[in-house]
Amino acid sequence: MPEAAETAAPAATGAQPGTFIDPFRAYNFKLTIQGVTEGHFTECSGLEVEVHPIRYREGGATQVVHVIPGPVSYGDVTLSYGLTSSIELWTWLLSAVRGSVERRNVSILMLDSTGATEVVRWDLTNAWPARWRGAPLDALNREIAIENLTLVFETLQRA
Repeated sequence: MPEAAETAAPAATGAQPGTFIDPFRAYNFKLTIQGVTEGHFTECSGLEVEVHPIRYREGGATQVVHVIPGPVSYGDVTLSYGLTSSIELWTWLLSAVRGSVERRNVSILMLDSTGATEVVRWDLTNAWPARWRGAPLDALNREIAIENLTLVFETLQRA
């Protein structure tokens, strides 16, 4: 029996396989404006951050181009939602149209597979509506009327 102990596999070292974690589903999200859920949105796009690089060369004979971080810009977030009788989002847009922008904090919440628990949050600070696009109307179509609202904002945080 001492031979069996000699043939045992050595203890594993390094990276070990872990438990697979399912990625979150893109359809389980909701939007809150100032902490109040404003509607059921069918799509949210344009959530992005970009740090623009600044390139410069040193003087002299060197050919090295250095890159340092420059200004940060955030993408405009476009929300798509079914047309309803609620005018809350339209009223918010009209404040910008009239030149008196109402900046609000907006959160986009990713939910778990049950749709009940928040798992990821993106907070858009000082957001306001910059564009609205009405639903295309077609008497021969049976689809839901979908409007689009584009929000611009100052900063983005992920929690």
